[in-house]
Amino acid sequence: MTASNRHRSTKSQTKPAHKGLHPRNLHNQGYDFPTLVKSHPALARHVKPNAYGNLSIDFADPLAVKRLNAALLSWHYNIVGWDIPEGALCPPIPGRADYIHYVADLPGIGAEREQPGVKLLDIGTGANGIYPLLACQIYGWQCVGSDINPQSLDNVATIIAHNPQLKERFTLRMQHDKHQIFAGIIQAGEFFDVSVCNPPFHASLDEALKGNQLKLNNLARHRGEQNTDTRSPSLNFGGLGAELWCKGGEQLFLKKLIKESQVYATQCRWFTSLVSKAENVKPAKKLIAKLGAIDCREIEMKQGNKITRILAWTFM
Repeated sequence: MTASNRHRSTKSQTKPAHKGLHPRNLHNQGYDFPTLVKSHPALARHVKPNAYGNLSIDFADPLAVKRLNAALLSWHYNIVGWDIPEGALCPPIPGRADYIHYVADLPGIGAEREQPGVKLLDIGTGANGIYPLLACQIYGWQCVGSDINPQSLDNVATIIAHNPQLKERFTLRMQHDKHQIFAGIIQAGEFFDVSVCNPPFHASLDEALKGNQLKLNNLARHRGEQNTDTRSPSLNFGGLGAELWCKGGEQLFLKKLIKESQVYATQCRWFTSLVSKAENVKPAKKLIAKLGAIDCREIEMKQGNKITRILAWTFM
């Protein structure tokens, strides 16, 4: 079915770190670090046994996570030359692949096989371009990535240039109006099968920094350590401004996304978004129903102890 199927490793792997991933997700069995190091040698210096004796990396080290991502994309998805600038959001590949697999299961999209006719729109593709990259390589979809940051789009353009198979399937569009989401991106007469979005979930930079510090503390606790670093928290998990926070945070962004989706109700079959905060789901679903959507679905995704959800709705 996919380019990535050729790279489903049969070698011994580390203990599975990702529980509850989508059945088609290639990362259900954890990371095969020896194979990944062969695919991306720069990863080698970051791989070492953890407290349980399993090969792993320090997930609080942004360079280690970036090199793990480059190795995963190279080995499993035939994407070479993936890189992001310092400070850009560094996405967890298994979770991002899960999002693509779940939207592929929505009615009218066509899961289980390549669907080159399917067209995906990624709102806020960022400097990593991860959703279109995975959608192109897993399902052969046509993808458009939009963003308000020209530097982010330039970086994704460089990734595309390294991968000729993407040039006819992944295009980029600049959102020139920071107050708009779909307007100026979806063109007259254009139709998308699905839109995806990972909205900024913090309401301010200070909130984003505090949230990042909490993640670092949780990682240290998981390793049986105490985080004694008293310096001002930096965005170790990465994330340029618009990728991590916006005025009003996730709740207000979702409200705007949903309201704008009604304007383009006949130009996109399924609108979807990640929702990180559980308390934002109920008001979002209420607004979707109020605007006349004929179907609204909440799809839960589990990765280890972390639970996130996809909200999907359609007017068609």
